[in-house]
Amino acid sequence: MTSTAQEAPTPAVGTSRVELSIGGMTCASCAARIEKKLNRMDGVHATVNYATAKARISHAEAVSVADLIATVEKTGYTAEEPAP
Repeated sequence: MTSTAQEAPTPAVGTSRVELSIGGMTCASCAARIEKKLNRMDGVHATVNYATAKARISHAEAVSVADLIATVEKTGYTAEEPAP
């Protein structure tokens, strides 16, 4: 069975996963811009979905969630971990 949805790969040893809620996106280009900025970070693999306003991120343990949020905010959007 082939999935058309793109998902972050299974994290390797020494990596973590997080899902962030993204605010301020108005189009698919916004999602692409955020994804590009996150993926430029060392040890980070991110996919951003405009329709769900979520970013799924696999990141090295050296990269904190605060670093990820700061990168999104520097790009001009908001980000936060969803409530449990």
